[in-house]
Amino acid sequence: MDATVTVTDVTTVGPETVALEFDTPDGFDAQPGQFVKLTATVDGESYSRFYTLSSPTVRDGFEITVEIDPAESGPFSEHLAALAPGDTIDMSGPFGADYYEGEGHVVVLAGGPGIGPAVGIGERALDDGGEVAIVYRTDSPAHEERLSMLEGRGASVTILDDDITDAVADALTGDADEQVFVYGFAEFVDDAADAVEAAGGDPDESKVENFG
Repeated sequence: MDATVTVTDVTTVGPETVALEFDTPDGFDAQPGQFVKLTATVDGESYSRFYTLSSPTVRDGFEITVEIDPAESGPFSEHLAALAPGDTIDMSGPFGADYYEGEGHVVVLAGGPGIGPAVGIGERALDDGGEVAIVYRTDSPAHEERLSMLEGRGASVTILDDDITDAVADALTGDADEQVFVYGFAEFVDDAADAVEAAGGDPDESKVENFG
């Protein structure tokens, strides 16, 4: 669907990282792991970018997480970071076929901004009575408060800034209802596939969103 959505909250959730919450337009339904397209005109030029949901549901609003790197981010990311409650933006979606579908045991491998969908899926899976393991590779953690809350609810959370092979092996159990999710840029996605395979899993069975 296409809609204009209103910003309801903007929160700093880590170094150069913000979470933006929007109202949920009538008829919009999405699952953790899906993504939306946001569109705006900045300095006379139209931009569109895709962002994965970082909220467990969209019932009372939905959230995305945006990483703003001063050395790499462009005008659109800076535009998003400058939004305030009451501002509006055009949205399309949801998109994506690889999302949470009620699996009983989820293992989420997140690189950098992939932590957004990781916390959303983790919270939803725990709410549904499932088991959760998150392996998060970063040198500047975001969403630490939500990760701590997930741990407090029984999730396994591993944060590291180097090789993920051992952590992935520890997280995978081989349970019949286990589903691996992978979110991150191409290098991380490749590393995650190698780690899953090294642990005896099948990387082709993972649900993957490659950020490019």
